[in-house]
Amino acid sequence: MADETAPWQMVEYEGFEIHVAPFLKSPPDETKPPPAAADNRYTYVGYVCHPGADPTIPGHTVPFHADGEESFAGKDEALYEGVHVGRSIVDGTHPDLTVLPLVTGGV
Repeated sequence: MADETAPWQMVEYEGFEIHVAPFLKSPPDETKPPPAAADNRYTYVGYVCHPGADPTIPGHTVPFHADGEESFAGKDEALYEGVHVGRSIVDGTHPDLTVLPLVTGGV
């Protein structure tokens, strides 16, 4: 799914914005016949930034996404998990990602 067409939702948290876009993990392929059972599992992409930052400028966001095979039963569940991950990045409890470059870089 192209990020430009993603259904982005934003949550303000501790002076940052958390943007999350939940979407179908396996969207239907228009060129193939529909499968017997629809795959309605969801995943998400997201990023953390300062309010009003331009996400197209490198270094203005901390991007994140669901891990590999992780999927969720519905759009709301994927959105909830994406916001949770974004909050952990802001709080400094995420094991791999931090907002420190946004803070120290003056962005």
